This record gives sequence, structure tokens and C-alpha cells, in this order.
Amino acid sequence: MNTAEAKRVLEAALICSPQPLPVRDMRVLFQDELGADTLKTLLFDLQNDWANRGVELVSVATGWRFQSRPELREYLDRLHPEKPPRYSRATLETLAIIAYRQPVTRGDIEDIRGVTVNSLIVKQLEDRGWIEVIGHRETVGRPSLFATTRQFLDDLGIDSLDQLPVSDDPAQRAELMASLSRAEDAQADLPIDGQAADDTAAVADADAAPGLFPESPAPEPLSSDNPAGDISPVPPAPPATQAPP
Repeated sequence: MNTAEAKRVLEAALICSPQPLPVRDMRVLFQDELGADTLKTLLFDLQNDWANRGVELVSVATGWRFQSRPELREYLDRLHPEKPPRYSRATLETLAIIAYRQPVTRGDIEDIRGVTVNSLIVKQLEDRGWIEVIGHRETVGRPSLFATTRQFLDDLGIDSLDQLPVSDDPAQRAELMASLSRAEDAQADLPIDGQAADDTAAVADADAAPGLFPESPAPEPLSSDNPAGDISPVPPAPPATQAPP
């Protein structure tokens, strides 16, 4: 089989695959006649072939896939204006902590956020396929250790955790939050349960840790005339009087 024919086979398999296609599955297409290095060379050629088109070939954690380009998403969204329920701020904060500090226990998350982690938040992230229990900490009670999944990396469009934004950079950390929201919108075929989302939002928004992320609104500065922050007006000073001659 020549190179052009092999690329056509790969292209067809990738377009028709509902999930990212790993290299080991691609080798099955050619009955192991093509090695991994040869396949990767063909994949890079395909990337170049699609460089100026509306879709792109990308490598993610579980394999290779075609996807629409991010700059075209606003147009594609017009075909499906109804969005799945959005995750609450508390849910995204919890997910970000797990992503950067994994493996972590619920106690670790609560220490960082300063509030109790609601059980619905953890269940929501597990049902979405973004986190999983990978073991237990050898301490009193043997609490579960949570970590992110390969599905989480796929939805963010990255290969590994090393590609996450730098955690101590507020701008990049905010971009991660935005990326999570975009990833959720892009996965319209896997919406979370509406009622579960409403229930989670009702309890999770209340325990969002203020100031944990840069989007948290800063408190209004106190007036120098009213340092205590009292909302009642400051009474005017009494008029000055002259001493009698």
C-alpha cells in the first residue's frame, strides 16, 4: 500500500470514529504492516493537509481525532442554541483543585477552599467522567484519593497534565476555567442530568469560596469618611462658633 492510499484509510477511519483513535487501533487497520513511527508521520501529513480547513486533526490523551476549530464554535453553536446546564462556580473550583493538586482527598479540597465540599459536586464530576477514585490514603478513615481522568484531558483537548496552564498564574488559571466551560459546551452530546445540575447549583453556589480564583469580585473599598463601612450617611460637622470678645 502506498502512502497516499494509507492516508486515505487513516482519514476515513478518523472521520468515522466517534471517539479519539489510538495508534494501536490504527495499526489494526493495516494488519500491523505499518509501525507506530510510520503512522505518526502519516498523521502529521494529514494535519498539514487539513491546516487551512474548518476542522483540524489533533492529538489528545486517548488518541487522535478530528474536531472543529475553536474560532468557528460561535457559528456552530447557532445550530444548537440550547446549551446543557452549566457547572456552578464551586464545581469548577473543586475540579481545578483536583487537577492541580491530585491525588487529593475531600479533606484536602476543603482545606484549600475553606468550605465543606458538597457530595453532589463530587458525584457530578464523577458522572461527567472528569474525576475518579484512584486509591485511599493510609490514614485514619482511609479517605478516597481523587484524580482526573483521561476523559478530562480529552475534553480539554490536551495530551497530559503537563499542558495545563501554570497554576500560579492568575490569567492562565482563569483561562483554565474558561476552557472547562468551553469543553462542556462542546460536549453537547453528553449533557449532564438537568435536575441533578439544578440541585447541585442550588447548594454549590452557596459554598463557592470567594477570592479563590481571580474572577471573584473584590470587596468595595471603604470610604475614608466612613472607614467602618456603615451604609448610613455621615452626619455633617457642627458649624464653627466664635468666642465672645
